[in-house]
Amino acid sequence: MTDPALNVIDVLLVEDDPGDALMTKEAFEHHKIRNALHVVRDGVEALEFLRRQGEHSNAPRPGLILLDLNLPRKDGREVLAEIKEDAELRSIPVVVLTTSEAEEDILRSYSLHANAYVTKPVDFERFIEVVRQIDDFFVTVVKLPR
Repeated sequence: MTDPALNVIDVLLVEDDPGDALMTKEAFEHHKIRNALHVVRDGVEALEFLRRQGEHSNAPRPGLILLDLNLPRKDGREVLAEIKEDAELRSIPVVVLTTSEAEEDILRSYSLHANAYVTKPVDFERFIEVVRQIDDFFVTVVKLPR
């Protein structure tokens, strides 16, 4: 039996805030998360990465997507809808990771088939812990499709 802790996956972070992207990278490094973190800064680039278009033609297929809702060019709600409507992409788990605590955003994200909705903590230590828990759950606990 293989050790699930040895599974390394590609994680796509869709985040326009450089500070939040840096904190996520630091959380991966802090917890020695071995998964590869790829960062794109807006919804259009996220879909290009997922569809392996343009400069992302050699992009790996992520095993997990961390998606902010408030993005330039194409917002996270639109990105989530397109991912879940696409037969090639819909099986990739999407965790909405956002500052919004609005009930309408939570309901809309789940109605668009988000796998989880997590509000970003403002405290750095708590943020690191949340990222570790997401990684631990989706990479170690949950069985993901290949």
